[in-house]
Amino acid sequence: MKQIISVIALALAATVSARAEEKVRFNRDVRPILSGTCFYCHGPDEKKREGDRRLDTRAGALADNDGVRAVVPGKPDESDLMARIVSHDKDEMMPPPKSKKASPTKEQIATLRKWIEQGAEYEGHWSFLPPSESPPPAVKARTWVKNGIDQFVLAKLESENLAPSPEADRATLIRRVSLDLTGLLPSPEEVRAFAEDRAPDAYERLVARLLASPHYGERWGRHWLDQGRYGDSNGYAIDGPRAMWPYRDWVIKALNDDMPFDRFTIEQLAGDLLPEPTKSQLIATAFHRNTLINEEGGSKPEQFRVEAVIDRVNTTGAVWLGLTVGCAQCHTHKFDPITHREFYQFYAFFNGIPEKGLDGTRVRNPAPVVRIPSSDQGSKLLRYLEQIPAAEKRLVEREAELPKAQEKWEKDVPAAKMPTIAGLSAAFSLDETTDGFSSRLPASPALSPVEKEKVAVASNTKPKDATAKPLASLPREEAEADGEPTAVNATGVVLVPATF
Repeated sequence: MKQIISVIALALAATVSARAEEKVRFNRDVRPILSGTCFYCHGPDEKKREGDRRLDTRAGALADNDGVRAVVPGKPDESDLMARIVSHDKDEMMPPPKSKKASPTKEQIATLRKWIEQGAEYEGHWSFLPPSESPPPAVKARTWVKNGIDQFVLAKLESENLAPSPEADRATLIRRVSLDLTGLLPSPEEVRAFAEDRAPDAYERLVARLLASPHYGERWGRHWLDQGRYGDSNGYAIDGPRAMWPYRDWVIKALNDDMPFDRFTIEQLAGDLLPEPTKSQLIATAFHRNTLINEEGGSKPEQFRVEAVIDRVNTTGAVWLGLTVGCAQCHTHKFDPITHREFYQFYAFFNGIPEKGLDGTRVRNPAPVVRIPSSDQGSKLLRYLEQIPAAEKRLVEREAELPKAQEKWEKDVPAAKMPTIAGLSAAFSLDETTDGFSSRLPASPALSPVEKEKVAVASNTKPKDATAKPLASLPREEAEADGEPTAVNATGVVLVPATF
């Protein structure tokens, strides 16, 4: 990953080299012109295509259309494309006035003419082409060159009749490279040490030290986090909190560890599909959990679930494919090589995530989630997991002893005497006691008028003259006669009304 900076520099330098040459490149020089002026009506979208003419493919451009060919390699004067773009006839000129598109400039027309003269070579979409090494261009001031990149830079300067600026002083140099690689200024001690270091490899060692700094991943990881839509909240109106910092830390660590880009890609797009994925690989898949999440109760869940899937398609296309695939959501792309059907074929890859489009949880991450213990919690968890088998074994053994233990307990529990409660026929405690209890009570005296009224209220009966009897002393049939109601008082004691 740390080689990305060098790769970008080489790619830019390759562009400089190509421009210094006289060779016209389709992707660099021609495609932007045709895309801006011609592809809308003569590009990939067959529903918008006019005159059955395509200019986005070489086969389409060279095709014979009733004796007319848009491009004749090596012969710009016989190419209908050139005739149309230089015409001033409103019925012949391209693009037509009704399209509201600007006509090519003189420089663009010259570029198209030169391209046709050189054979009208086409190239595939730039994002589909594998990187290729470009040999450093020849330069005049060879003594200024210290590495291959210098040659590309110097070639461009010389092509513009410019000379390189004087080399910066060492204090400026360490400041620039420190800010570039770590985002932090060097300390005064570091500046002094570099200024005094006159070894030939002093700068190389400085760069190596900065690349080894943990701040390197923090500085350069932010660019990737921007691509991944990273945020600590869900977005939309409520914008509730979202704990995504483990993914942020994963990106920083991946950069600091110099993780190969293919692995960096696989773990973020499909880490959960790897054999026995690690927690780190599951965290990596949070790249596509950075979508907006709606928490408003009146929203339609399916609408926002679909919007999240579309966001994943568009982001994957932009970040990894270099394509603006979002245009193909509603129609075949007019400029990039992706059809309407292909958009939804791509959509299908992300359409199986078990999530809700609407999640009202404002205090936690919406499912699906991965629990990430800290290092201390992880060690405790492992220790507890090791103790579970022994604990389960003890539980099984104790459960096997229960029947005999209960039988012994029932035999050993002595009968207990319950206190007499005035006005009640019987009392049954709802709380267990260690010595058991007996429901048999002696007969209570006759109820007073006040006591009769209290029992009447509890039992929903009308008071009569009667004497309370111990329920336990009554035959079952008499006790249940007439479906006499019972009630429970506030102390949890079952109240049985007397016979009135």
